[in-house]
Amino acid sequence: MARLVGTVSRGIRCPIIRENDDVRRIVVDAVLEASKDEEWGFRFHDRDIVAITEAIVARAQGNYATVDDIANDIRNKTGGGTVGVVFPILSRNRFAVCLKGIAKGARKIVLMLSYPGDEVGNKLVEPEEVERKGVDPFRDVLTLEKYRELFGYGVHRFTGVDYIAFYKELIESVGTEAQIIFSNRPETILDYTDTVVACDIHTLQHTKKTLREAGVKTLIGVDEILNAPVDGSGYNEKYGLLGSNKATEDTVKLFPRDAQGLVEDIAAELQEKTGKKIEVMIYGDGGFKDPVGGIWEFADPVVSPFYTKGLEGTPNELKIKYLADSSFGDLSGEDLREAILGEIRKKDGSLVGKMASEGTTPRQLTDLIGSLSDLTSGSGDKGTPVVYIQGYFDNYSTR
Repeated sequence: MARLVGTVSRGIRCPIIRENDDVRRIVVDAVLEASKDEEWGFRFHDRDIVAITEAIVARAQGNYATVDDIANDIRNKTGGGTVGVVFPILSRNRFAVCLKGIAKGARKIVLMLSYPGDEVGNKLVEPEEVERKGVDPFRDVLTLEKYRELFGYGVHRFTGVDYIAFYKELIESVGTEAQIIFSNRPETILDYTDTVVACDIHTLQHTKKTLREAGVKTLIGVDEILNAPVDGSGYNEKYGLLGSNKATEDTVKLFPRDAQGLVEDIAAELQEKTGKKIEVMIYGDGGFKDPVGGIWEFADPVVSPFYTKGLEGTPNELKIKYLADSSFGDLSGEDLREAILGEIRKKDGSLVGKMASEGTTPRQLTDLIGSLSDLTSGSGDKGTPVVYIQGYFDNYSTR
């Protein structure tokens, strides 16, 4: 009988992980035990995938930092005077504690927000309202007073927070002067200060380049804050504060570091215990956009910072519906099935540029699998920080 089940993604429940816990042991044991579950169990196959959320890895590493750690790093790197903070995202979880630390390390913060929203789609104001008021977001620089005059005191549609007021109060709560402006051109900040912290995520390098060309005197990116330990703090040498999350009101958990050995060790032990070659990855945010809220759910610097070699590359797939409608439009039933199976079996190593692959998702495997894992594990109380995926690399011809 032909196989009727394709890709399966399972959330695996684990103990609550704390600092210094053995993630390798916990993950391996959880996967092995889950496979034996009387109702939900499964058999192991080659090229199954174990995906581990970055949060439990960073937590086990103790990769945390405080507001004071951030403040000390800012003070050392900027001099602690008037600091421009450019293009932060609007997030209590992702940026609020970081901003508090940056502010504590400066005498004055000039906070420059992009509008009508941030780079991941959180809106300050609806784009139609900006257009209706005759404002050109590509050119116009707005003071806080002008912004309020034009757009009032709106709140985020999901959180109910007025992020402008929230960020201003956060800066002032540590005794730092706050000035807020609105612009979409990085160089605008140089009219207010020549010392800048660039805080965007995926457009960060472009922002830095623009500011350097415009003559900025002192420039650091959010990826350069806590890229080394400060007084024994956590750190991430590659991403700094990028990918950090709020842990407490005065503490952030940073993106995990030095975990390539962990994924390889887990893969090796699972192969020893199951006899199957199982791929392993650590994932953060999935790279997808919410169609209702318009928010791009991707506040980490990458979807997967660490993964085994079998997860490198991009999909190499034929579009079945194209073959059915075009190449074999005159066939049906078993003849159509056999024709499509034949095309899949004979496909060559790369389908790039070929019509039969048009419309297949041209993304990295780790981004696609990480997104699947993120959606499976959720971000709330599911308690499944490990995801076990089967059949991802199979296709319609796989028996």
